[in-house]
Amino acid sequence: MSVRPVKQIVESTPTMEGAGVKLRRAFGFGKTDEFDPFLLLDDFRNDNPQDYLAGFPWHPHRGIETITYVLAGDVEHRDSLGNQGSLGAGDVQWMTAGRGIMHQEMPQGDAQGRMHGFQLWANLPSALKMTAPRYQDIKAPEIPEITDDDGTRVRVVCGEFWGKRGPVEGVAADPRYLDVFVPPGKRNTLKVETERHAFAYVFEGSGNFRAASSPQGVLTEKQVDGREIVTREMTGDRSLVLFDSGDEVTVQAGDKGIRFLLVSGKPIQEPVAWYGPIVMNTQAELKQAVAELQNGTFIKRN
Repeated sequence: MSVRPVKQIVESTPTMEGAGVKLRRAFGFGKTDEFDPFLLLDDFRNDNPQDYLAGFPWHPHRGIETITYVLAGDVEHRDSLGNQGSLGAGDVQWMTAGRGIMHQEMPQGDAQGRMHGFQLWANLPSALKMTAPRYQDIKAPEIPEITDDDGTRVRVVCGEFWGKRGPVEGVAADPRYLDVFVPPGKRNTLKVETERHAFAYVFEGSGNFRAASSPQGVLTEKQVDGREIVTREMTGDRSLVLFDSGDEVTVQAGDKGIRFLLVSGKPIQEPVAWYGPIVMNTQAELKQAVAELQNGTFIKRN
């Protein structure tokens, strides 16, 4: 067994998307190799309705899958194929855009005006980029939740973990998508297959992924004049942890516990040609997609 070392810790950055939605971006629209098969992760969390109600009006997608996970509030959605619905707290939508879809997503806050959710983009391999669009709408009660002996709780959205399988099925990259809570002061080790790329996104509390094998998350850095110099490297809210290779991830929770998404998937290792919400393999394919948007043939009805 080998614990995955931390390759990088990144603070999510404020950005604006859609018609003026203020959110935080953990990664996206950059180099994709280290996150392959994933392309982007956005944290849309706000207590001010004016910062999210404009939403994400009609826009296209092709060549990817979008995974929307709602923690508070609702997201109403509809698309060019006539599908429509609403995602509430704890719900997930796994949308395979495939050969192309136009849709809109409009956030609505809860009774206190709060809105919180995540959107993850996963790439599709070239063989499936022009597949038919597909939705998997998962309601909160359908997502299995497991509690370990130390109080660690894991919601299994996709993939298999601790003997439970998430309800999302048939996804090309065979990803695992977990919502993990580790109680205050507890340490836990979570399996991640060696061949997968993996990252954690912290959204509540804090914890130590770098030195989780040390007591209370204390990392001994060096000795100066015979004295140990130690630091506490705690990763906090809205931070992304990118892991190096290994077959398990260890986390030491801080004094308020820690909650994070743990996401992993098998790299596709194909060229990425990216134009906003359209991700293909070549520039020629991108030009064709843009031309189809302009001439009205982007949506394939059969």
